[in-house]
Amino acid sequence: MTDINFELYKVFYYVAKTLSFSDASRQLYISQSAVSQSVKALEKKLDQKLFIRSTKRVKLTPEGEVLFKHVEPAVNLILRGETQIMESGKMNGGQLRIGSSDTLCRYFLVPYLKAFHEKFPNVHIKVTNGTSGHCVDFLENSQVDLIVTNYPNPRLSTVSNIRKVRDFRDIFIANRQQYAHLKDQVLSFEELLKYPILMLDKNSMTSEFLHGLCQQRHLDLVPEIELSSNDLLIDLARIGLGIAFVPEFCLPEDDPDLFQLTTAEAIPSRQIVVGCGDPLSVSEAAKYFIDSLASPPPGSF
Repeated sequence: MTDINFELYKVFYYVAKTLSFSDASRQLYISQSAVSQSVKALEKKLDQKLFIRSTKRVKLTPEGEVLFKHVEPAVNLILRGETQIMESGKMNGGQLRIGSSDTLCRYFLVPYLKAFHEKFPNVHIKVTNGTSGHCVDFLENSQVDLIVTNYPNPRLSTVSNIRKVRDFRDIFIANRQQYAHLKDQVLSFEELLKYPILMLDKNSMTSEFLHGLCQQRHLDLVPEIELSSNDLLIDLARIGLGIAFVPEFCLPEDDPDLFQLTTAEAIPSRQIVVGCGDPLSVSEAAKYFIDSLASPPPGSF
């Protein structure tokens, strides 16, 4: 094993993360010359060029990109360990880092975050948004302490600790006037697909779930519109552009413009789950927040 001082990797991490020697020097509180010398020393020890330097920008070489993929989670893990030690098991400081989708943040997490912040106002809350798959990447790279995501999700097979929070169902919704003739009908999937379908894009677990339901019935699903936001799907359904497929908790109760269609076959339920890494490495703030998800606070769905 090559004997390389950790500080060289730390400097490399900040340069690779910011793609700027000057920004890295400010974050590390050392001179830009010291940053440059550290990078050169690491490149010499590894016998590899890690950055392409120009007067306008800095770019990682292919070798640098490979190294960064390994160094990033290691540095994040060390920084998280430092934070936990400084917290000393208390809830009067530190931070809570959560990875989740926009939809779950808005319709599920907000009341929990509000209750947590009111109880522990000195704990800094950081929420990172991404698809269910990207959230697993956040966790694996130690960028977050926990993730809240939908299940089934094949990417969760790499997450060591998963706890179910609640069940939910997905529904088809449409404009009350534009699709009034469907109000009292019981529709098969084959009949539904004769209408324009509005759904999340293929990067989402919801899209994968609906495509799977159609494949089970040997049906070809060709959506009219694919978006990355359930809120936008609801807006487009509201103006009559088609039938949207969204989680039930996204639709406001007694919505004056939209109604839920009735399907001949019940759509299987899915789950909201919370995932984290090794319990020993989970902060006290994260443990408390995960436990709080067991009982919804007032005002949640």
